[in-house]
Amino acid sequence: MPGPVIKTIDIETSPIESYTWGLWKQNVGLNQIKTEWTILSYSVKVLGKKQVKFRHTGGRGIHKVRDDSALLKELHAELSSTDIVVVQNGVRFDLPKISARMVMAGLPPLPTIAVVDTLLGTREVFAFTSHRLAWMSEKLTNEPKDEHKAFPGFELWVECLKDNPKAWAAMARYNRKDVRATEKVYLCIRPWLKRHPNVALWYDDDSMRCGRCGSDNLKAHGKYHTPANVYPRYKCYGCGGYSRGRFSSTPISKRRKLLSPI
Repeated sequence: MPGPVIKTIDIETSPIESYTWGLWKQNVGLNQIKTEWTILSYSVKVLGKKQVKFRHTGGRGIHKVRDDSALLKELHAELSSTDIVVVQNGVRFDLPKISARMVMAGLPPLPTIAVVDTLLGTREVFAFTSHRLAWMSEKLTNEPKDEHKAFPGFELWVECLKDNPKAWAAMARYNRKDVRATEKVYLCIRPWLKRHPNVALWYDDDSMRCGRCGSDNLKAHGKYHTPANVYPRYKCYGCGGYSRGRFSSTPISKRRKLLSPI
């Protein structure tokens, strides 16, 4: 398909195992760590396609569940073929976690990938009651986040670490559902986002395109005013968002006479 390759991704990690003397306000030293965290699974979906891919570290026995070496290679290839990645809280969690495990595994750096984080994007534009995926997916989409009731809470991760096949099946549903929910939230908020990669740059043509969705179904829609210039404004009838032209429609003679408050 023309335009950028946009993928939504979500990872699940194993917990750190450590020695402590209590349950409340514990400071865990590095020499108290028994087992480091790893990536247990990931799901990824290409925008415009139905399939949601799920990969995990299970099926090889309890002693190999934390071995994510093969998973990291697959994930590296997946992200290397991505132009824009959509994540929920991925700027602070998923992407740094992925990078940390990859460099520890001796993998080369990933190419530069543009990022749309639905958590950061909604916080910038909206004052929702909550910006968690569970709330947004319920209120904004028809794809609510999965609650994995068969293995509630932390039990799902405990059972996956035991390499329980039923737990892995529940994790697959949970991980895939998170990706679908994140994508639906993204598509809902996309025309509202103020900071979005300019997808028009990935099209090899001279058509005027929406910078958010790539549609060429644009119509002039008034003017956009800044303190020093006026630009033509356009409405996209693909996603509903607004854009402005890059070249001012203000005559040079008028610009020379404009004053800026100081």
